Formats: sequence, structure tokens, C-alpha cells
Amino acid sequence: MKTILIAEDNDSNYVLMTYILKRHYSIVRAHDGREAIEMASDDNIELILMDLRMPVVDGLEATRQIKAFRPQLPIVMLTANAFEIDRENALAAGCDDFLAKPVKSDKCLSVISKYI
Repeated sequence: MKTILIAEDNDSNYVLMTYILKRHYSIVRAHDGREAIEMASDDNIELILMDLRMPVVDGLEATRQIKAFRPQLPIVMLTANAFEIDRENALAAGCDDFLAKPVKSDKCLSVISKYI
């Protein structure tokens, strides 16, 4: 089963994403951007769902750092901040795609399937 890293500091958002993905993927969690950076070095991680606003290191900076050492690892920004500027900033930081919260399960699975 393919492994997805969910970088999400909010427990209820993490539970929702786990509910959507658990039948299709193995899930691991980072509680902040620094954890996401550390965990991204694991070659078993095949995609990251990255929250934009997290403590310690935000999702944009975490994405930049991860893409520096794993440029081919797909990162999908997942955020409640669904303004166009947030999308542009996420893509500029290196994200491969963008999903707005609350995410619909079919849309989430469709975006993930483009990458893994």
C-alpha cells in the first residue's frame, strides 16, 4: 500500500483526511512543518498532503525545504485559505497541486491519483 504523509496540526482535520484515505493508502502524520521535513526523507513516503498554516515551520517553507532534497516527491497543499494568492504562493513554493478545505473525498482522491 502506498504511503501518504499528512502534515496537519489540527486533530479533526487529520481525522477527516484519515477517514477519506485509509482504505486506499497507508497514512503517517507530521504535526508541524519541521516534522514533515524530517519525515519526508523516508523513501516510503510517496506523496505529502501539506497544511499551509502550521506551527514551527509553515507549509510553504516546509515545501521549499523538502523539494530541495526530494524534488520529485509530490506535495499537495491542503488549506482552508482558498484565496487565489494562497494557491499562487503554494505553487511558487513548489507544491504540485492545491486543495481547499473542507475537502471532498472524491476530489481529494482524484488529485492524489494524478501523482501516485
